[in-house]
Amino acid sequence: MHARDPLAADPAAGAATVGATAGRAAAEAATSVEASTAHAATAGAASAATAPGHARPGLRPDDKTVLGPDEISRALTRVAHEILERTNGGTDVVLLGIPTRGVPLAQRLAARLTQVEGHLVPVGSLDITMYRDDLRLRPARALGHTAVPASGVDGKTVVLVDDVLYSGRTVRAALDSLSDIGRPRAVQLAVLVDRGHRELPIRADYVGKNLPTSQREIVRVLLTETDGQDAVVLGPGRDADAQDVAGSGAGLEAAR
Repeated sequence: MHARDPLAADPAAGAATVGATAGRAAAEAATSVEASTAHAATAGAASAATAPGHARPGLRPDDKTVLGPDEISRALTRVAHEILERTNGGTDVVLLGIPTRGVPLAQRLAARLTQVEGHLVPVGSLDITMYRDDLRLRPARALGHTAVPASGVDGKTVVLVDDVLYSGRTVRAALDSLSDIGRPRAVQLAVLVDRGHRELPIRADYVGKNLPTSQREIVRVLLTETDGQDAVVLGPGRDADAQDVAGSGAGLEAAR
């Protein structure tokens, strides 16, 4: 006699068993896909954090966070509205960011101006490397990128954008660099943070945050575009010369 197949004897039970098996297989497949996705996301984040141009200085144990992402966003929105109020709705305004972090800040401001007024605001970058007054005292520096909008700067209101205003020497170099590009009708300055201690008669027209500091402290600006996060932190510093060298790649404003 042939052994009877229990599934054949009871079709309903067979269907239930097959369905349960298929369900378990689907669940296992979904779990596998989910794990693979999570692993890929983790690997992608790690790769982005270590990729060139996306190095994250991160927060140090003795850093004090002065501005977080929301505060930075609100400060930039306020500055954008102030620019519109003082330039007749952004007419003939050109934004030029000073590398490194002045460039993404200028782009964020341009996006806010465009959103409010409904017309594109030209934005570019202005490298100051060869115009610094400390070239003889520092090792060779990598040249930044200057990108002037097609409309140029002649007869325009140029708003220079930087992350931190300190001694004013960076801005002086930017003015010299700008004079070699064209002749604006007016030049204004917008900074995210003004930390004081000016060494030259330079004042910002638009300030996101006035931050009283000691000259022994360092102000670091971290931006998502360059550092993977938005923050302004205040920490203990070193001598001004060391700060200036480190600041060229770590979001520091020193001896400027």
